[in-house]
Amino acid sequence: MDKTKKDRQCTECEGSDKDKPILGMVIINGLEKDGDTWEDGTILDPESGKVYKCYITLENKNKLKVRGYIGFSLLGRTQYWSRA
Repeated sequence: MDKTKKDRQCTECEGSDKDKPILGMVIINGLEKDGDTWEDGTILDPESGKVYKCYITLENKNKLKVRGYIGFSLLGRTQYWSRA
């Protein structure tokens, strides 16, 4: 982690997350398990303060596929998160 960004706050967030520290913030909410996928949740981008629909799939025991999108899942971005 970049130590210069450690104490940053979510200045772009709305509601109760406004100006809270990004480190330790809950950014994924409302996911429900459906087979090997967790879906129908939301993910917060603390850089922009925007909230997107999301789903998560376990690619292997050390890698998650995290997809955030607007409207349809075709209009979004995928990140792969690895276990630390």
